[in-house]
Amino acid sequence: MNSGRETDRTDKTGSAVAVLEVLERTVPKTAAHLSRSRRIAHRLRLARTDLLIAGGYLALAVLVLSGQWRHPEDGYLIKSGQDQTMWEWFFAVTAHNVANLENPLGTVLQNYPDGVNMMANTAMFGVGVPFTPITLLFGPTVTFVLVLTLGLAGTAFAWYWLFSRHLVDSRPAAAIGGLFCGFAPGMISHGNAHPNFVVLLLLPIITARFLRLAERAETSGGNRAVPATARPTADVDRADLATARPFGRRGRDAVVLGLLVALQIALGEEPLLIYAMAFGVFALVYYLHRPRLGWHVLRGSTPTVALAALITVALTEIPLWWQFFGPQSYRSIDHGPMGNDLEALFQFPSESLGGMLSPGTNVAINPTEENSYFGWPLLLLVTVGAILLWRNRVVRAASVVIVAFTLLSLGSSLMIGREDTGITLPWHWFEQLPLVNSVLESRFTFAAIPAIAAILALATQRAVLYWRESATDWRPLAWFAALAVALVPLTPTILPVVQRAPTPAFFADGTVNRYVTDGSVVIVPPPTPPDARALRWQTAADFSFPLAGGYFVGPTGSDKKGRYGPDDRPTATLLMKAQQADRVPVVDDALRAQALADLRYWQADVLVLPPTEHGEVLRLTVDQLLGFHGQRVNGVWIWDVRGLV
Repeated sequence: MNSGRETDRTDKTGSAVAVLEVLERTVPKTAAHLSRSRRIAHRLRLARTDLLIAGGYLALAVLVLSGQWRHPEDGYLIKSGQDQTMWEWFFAVTAHNVANLENPLGTVLQNYPDGVNMMANTAMFGVGVPFTPITLLFGPTVTFVLVLTLGLAGTAFAWYWLFSRHLVDSRPAAAIGGLFCGFAPGMISHGNAHPNFVVLLLLPIITARFLRLAERAETSGGNRAVPATARPTADVDRADLATARPFGRRGRDAVVLGLLVALQIALGEEPLLIYAMAFGVFALVYYLHRPRLGWHVLRGSTPTVALAALITVALTEIPLWWQFFGPQSYRSIDHGPMGNDLEALFQFPSESLGGMLSPGTNVAINPTEENSYFGWPLLLLVTVGAILLWRNRVVRAASVVIVAFTLLSLGSSLMIGREDTGITLPWHWFEQLPLVNSVLESRFTFAAIPAIAAILALATQRAVLYWRESATDWRPLAWFAALAVALVPLTPTILPVVQRAPTPAFFADGTVNRYVTDGSVVIVPPPTPPDARALRWQTAADFSFPLAGGYFVGPTGSDKKGRYGPDDRPTATLLMKAQQADRVPVVDDALRAQALADLRYWQADVLVLPPTEHGEVLRLTVDQLLGFHGQRVNGVWIWDVRGLV
């Protein structure tokens, strides 16, 4: 596939297209045309530029998460809900399993005795396993914020690298594209809680591998009529090498591509699925007006891609089997309506300068799912840029991706200002597809992020080229002014952090171990997705006991439909209702018998009531259910039920 530097040229008569061709010829010579000494100096300058840009991205990522970095022990990203606790537990239990040479794919440390399928819970083994020493030395909170920070900065730099090597010659243009990819509103929103949608740096690297395959297929198959002198030297070398040693080259490409995809599966499958769908649409539109060339690329790259797929399957077959067929696996998960509200496309995100100065109506699913929120200035600018650069094949393909996946993200019925218009949208049919139906549809706008960035980078390069041609040209100034108006309101602010309550001493100092033999600890009420604090207490106790309940995704019912949290045991439901109503229920023999059955199901050793809202109601309820009074031990109420169970 040719890069975005190539524009469809049909006018040689002094039109705007012809002017752009002249401007493109003013781009400085590439390193391949320089002497050896100048080539080395040129590469050093580019490397210095790359380092400066990477440092800028890292500084911005640290600034965004500086609240958590200042308080790595007791700081908590308040907009994460209970997700930060869940992710810290994932990293902590992964490190625990690795350190103790236990199977990391599944665990019974929560949701005892059924356990949790870690592969079906986005545990991110791709960072959890290699970051085990950091987790063991500094704790899971440091791992959590470190992964988020490196994810934002690394994703931005990886897209910058792709744009600067395959799309544009201008480093500032590529830097703008990378900046948007790494710090788009959706990235910042997920930066509160979801590392799997922040660590996306492998996706542009995978894209680069596909682009190399396509370029090689074009030069060796689709462009045979082009004389060698008309092609860049690097393309000639690649084509000759591919012809001379096709299997060796194909094998190496397949191994690298297979490894990259396998590693991305270990980082996040949902982003990979969205990316694969978007890349397929992009490629289809890119070759739409040259189907013969597209056919050559497909035929030339298919053997390598097929071999890479086999390598990926070989590397991931055990984890994927465990995910879809192992203990506590589930077939699909029904999230309910999770589409973007149409108003969300044109508003500024809450964690941005624009959101502070001009907040809009709150139409997001929750604070961690502001997946669109591009703002009307950016959408207007991208629309104008796409119209002006419509002859460019990359721009056409990117525009289709933006429109198609934004439309998918709106869900099955169009919502405007939280009001259902009743208009049926394409997601109504797509949500019936296996695997695809497990994606939160609002996240499909993630496919639009690199597409928007590509248009911004290409348009910025045009402005730079005009500026090189004439320093007094008004068009570059107009573009950069419009770019500032579009991007400055999206500048992310520091994510808000609060101080979380310390772990009860009963868990922190190991007192709990005196009341646990080989059974579980039952928190009153058991932890659920709305309140998962007990996972942190278990981590502080070095996983010396399993927990009943928890925060995870697991199967429910005979059809193994996925759901958040454990199946509702009657006693757990009774305790939660008592707490919510602030009233002790009437306890009879049937409820006592059910409580005993549930305790036996959980294989409970001890019930623990930590300081909590309406704690006195919960204490009296448990007293009546068990028939004896709890004891006050080290700041908590406990009921030792080992003899009873």
